[in-house]
Amino acid sequence: MSETQLQNAVLLLEDGTYFKGKAAGIKGIGTGELCFNTGMTGYQEIFTDPSYAGQVLVTTNAHIGNYGTKNTEVESGKVQIAGLVCKNFSETFSRSQADKNIQNYFVENNIVCIHQVDTRAIVKHIRNKGAMNCLISTDELDIDVLKEKCKAIPSMEGLELASKVSTEKSYELGKADAEVSIAVLDFGTKKNILRCFTKRGAKVKVFPAKTPAKEVLAYNPDGFFLSNGPGDPASMDYAIETIKTLLKEDKPMFGICLGHQLLALAHGIPTYKMHNGHRGINHPVKNMVTGLCEVTSQNHGFGVSPEAISAHDQVEITHMNLNDDTIEGIRIKGTQAFSVQYHPEASPGPHDSRYLFDDFIEMLNKSKQVTV
Repeated sequence: MSETQLQNAVLLLEDGTYFKGKAAGIKGIGTGELCFNTGMTGYQEIFTDPSYAGQVLVTTNAHIGNYGTKNTEVESGKVQIAGLVCKNFSETFSRSQADKNIQNYFVENNIVCIHQVDTRAIVKHIRNKGAMNCLISTDELDIDVLKEKCKAIPSMEGLELASKVSTEKSYELGKADAEVSIAVLDFGTKKNILRCFTKRGAKVKVFPAKTPAKEVLAYNPDGFFLSNGPGDPASMDYAIETIKTLLKEDKPMFGICLGHQLLALAHGIPTYKMHNGHRGINHPVKNMVTGLCEVTSQNHGFGVSPEAISAHDQVEITHMNLNDDTIEGIRIKGTQAFSVQYHPEASPGPHDSRYLFDDFIEMLNKSKQVTV
C-alpha cells in the first residue's frame, strides 16, 4: 500500500452529510456533482468517458483497480471524472497485459480518490435525495472549512461543459476512399463511437463543438452525427442552432445521449434534470418499433420531456426505459433524423444495440443513392 493510501480522506456532500475514509490518487481536493455507476466491469473506459466531466463518481462494484489499467482501454485522451469514491482501491492487479496499477494511473492523470467508505450507504443517500454536489478532500479535513469550499461548486444545471472536452481542432478517421462520410459534432465523443463508424467502412471528420454550421457543411458529408458529452444541454444554444441549420439539408442525422437531447431541443422539446440519472451497463430498454428489449449501457443525468414529446406531432418515440418509462429514443417524422439516449457503442457494456450503427450506415447509403 502506498504512503498516500495510509492518509485520511473526507467525502462531503452538499447537504452536509460526510463520510470518512482513506486517500488514493493525488493529495488534494476534487469537486463536482456526485453520481454513481452500477457497472461491474470497464472502470477505465468509464473514467475516460468525456460525459463524466464535472462529476465525482461512486462505483458500486466493490473492487476497483484489481485488473489494472491499459493504455488502449480508454474512451478519450485522459481521465475525465473529477474524483473517485470506491470501496476497495487495489494497487495489486491480476492481469498480465495491464500497463500499470490504478494508483500510478490516477497520479499521472491528477485524480483524487477516497476509498474504504460505505458506498452502499452513499448510493442510497443520493438515490433517495437526488444528485448533489460534493467534494473529496485528501488534504484539508476540517468539515467546516470544506463546507465553505463546497458552496462554491457550480450547479450542473445550466453548466456548459461540452466545449471544454471537445477536440480543439478537426480531424479525420477512416479510409479516404470510403463510400460514405460522416460529419461528427464532438460534444465529448467516445472513441468507440468513432470506431463503430470506421469499422463499418465510413470515414468521419470530427469537428469541435462550436464549429459553425457553414464550416461543417463545407465538408459536404453524407450525414451528421451528434455525439455524447457532459453538462446541461439546455445551456448549448450554439449547438441547437447549428443542428437546426443542418436539419435543413435533409440528410441522415444520428444522435447519442447529449446528441439525443440536443436533437429534441432543436425541435422545441425541453430537457430536465433527472433525480439521479442512469449510469450503468444493464439498463433494459424497449424498442417500440420491434417490441424487443435491449440491455443497454447508459450515462446521463438529463432527460427529454415525455410530456412535450406526447404533444409534439413531428416526433415519434422509438425507445422507452423499462425501469422508469423515461424516453430512450426518438425519430423525427418526415426526416432522416433519429437519436437514442443510451450508448449503443457500449465500451463498457453489452452489444445489443450495435444495430443502430448498421441502420445509420444503411440510411447513409440509401440517401446517397437518391441524391446521386
